Amino acid sequence: MKKILFVITLLFTLILLNGCANKKDNKPPVEDLKPQETAQPLSIQDYSFKENTNYVFAGEGNEYASYNLYVDYSENNRVQIRSNNGGTEMVKVLENKDGELTLLFSREETYFRENLIQSPANKNEILLKEPLTVGTSWTLTDGRKRSITNVEADVKTPSGTYKALEVTTEGKDDKTQDYYAPNIGLVKSIFTSNGMVVTSSLSKVENNVPLTQTVKFFYPNVNEDKLYYVDKTLSMGTNDLTKAVVEKAFKELPKGDISKVLGPDVKIKSLYLNKDNMVYVDFTKDFVSEMNAGSGYETMILQSITNTLGNYYGVDKVYITIEGEPYASGHYMMKKGEYFKVDLNNSAELR
Repeated sequence: MKKILFVITLLFTLILLNGCANKKDNKPPVEDLKPQETAQPLSIQDYSFKENTNYVFAGEGNEYASYNLYVDYSENNRVQIRSNNGGTEMVKVLENKDGELTLLFSREETYFRENLIQSPANKNEILLKEPLTVGTSWTLTDGRKRSITNVEADVKTPSGTYKALEVTTEGKDDKTQDYYAPNIGLVKSIFTSNGMVVTSSLSKVENNVPLTQTVKFFYPNVNEDKLYYVDKTLSMGTNDLTKAVVEKAFKELPKGDISKVLGPDVKIKSLYLNKDNMVYVDFTKDFVSEMNAGSGYETMILQSITNTLGNYYGVDKVYITIEGEPYASGHYMMKKGEYFKVDLNNSAELR
């Protein structure tokens, strides 16, 4: 079962054959193509994947075979993709370089959105290799053999019928066949092992849609000396900055007896999860100058930020700085490296 889950999580990475190359309009299914359009030699960049597009795959044979794909970030020849199979979310970074598409980085259970394109590589797996002709083959680090076994396979999926490139990966007791259509990418995968068959097929392509995430935002209620939270839906397109989306959401106060967290001119300069498993957030100096709050209200503002960001990133420590320096005000003087800790005891949902 562990091997099956590994293969399923790998399937989604191969759709990205040109998330790091020029974007093109999707070509129609094979029945609408002229023969010469599918017979021409292709390169990795001919298998494009559009930004701000949700790719929906329908699965059979395993509960995790169905999933959605989205491009978080695209920079030069690298792309960061996110998959959601209903049980977990995973991000992977792929690089298209020197005629090879390589998986460089993979991180499981990544429910927050952050640009990880330049993260140190923790993988080195060639997903596709030119020339894209029958017979091109290579061996993976785990000993499996991957090769191009067909360049004009007829493939039926819920989204249409395609003339596709077939890439076969053979292990000791299993085989995976992945099918790619020009300017679409991965359209179908078939995993077989000991008589068991698991398939994932492209079901739907939703264009011009953002990635959406539901995030709990905390706000102070000064009169009750209590924090209240509200679930907000964040919408983020490919290459949108998470810090800007979070900043905007903080400033949009929900209805109710609550007070602001950020002043109108406050900007979040940086926001990320550090390798020490602590969220780092840096504000402009306006954060303190526009606060105009007593010690009690200020404490609640800081706790609201800590709870919101800690909950979103799945950690319990948040390091708050102002223009790169430890947080300091008339009531606080934090030391370098001193953090605030998530505390949900004095909070409730705003209704």
